Amino acid sequence: MNNPMYNHSVPVLKQMLHALQAILAQADAHVAAKSIDPAALLQARLFPDMFPLIKQVQIAADFARGIAARLAGVAVPASEGKEQSFADLAALLDQTLAFLDSLNAAQFVGSESKEIVLRPGTPKEKKLSGQVYLSQYGLPQFFFHVTTSYDILRHNGLAIGKRDYMGAY
Repeated sequence: MNNPMYNHSVPVLKQMLHALQAILAQADAHVAAKSIDPAALLQARLFPDMFPLIKQVQIAADFARGIAARLAGVAVPASEGKEQSFADLAALLDQTLAFLDSLNAAQFVGSESKEIVLRPGTPKEKKLSGQVYLSQYGLPQFFFHVTTSYDILRHNGLAIGKRDYMGAY
């Protein structure tokens, strides 16, 4: 089944998560080869008021699961956010990719007009259509955290470029 909401979410999320996974594997190999404490990269930030790499990856995975689950009408899989190593982040991305693989295009039928409620029951509650949620909130948030993860690693000397960021498409 061809469904634009599925096609514009799940394959895109998977492409970028696979690319992020490959970049993190390169970072893990880099710290081992250079005898660098992995925490130096895992806790690296672009600026003191920004989240470190480990949190950027966790948030990217959270957005990937949340976007897909909300549009598919299934429960958002929870994550404890206790990752502390490159291996932990690889496992988190594996779990996220497995969740995305469990979804199919039929689950996304009608999701463009589905009401998505962000921060329900709070003063910051916001209601969006599925189309607006995906294109103007979910994907931009996801890409921000994937890009920031890439930027942190590049800034800290990992020899990666646009092809690494994009992954296979």
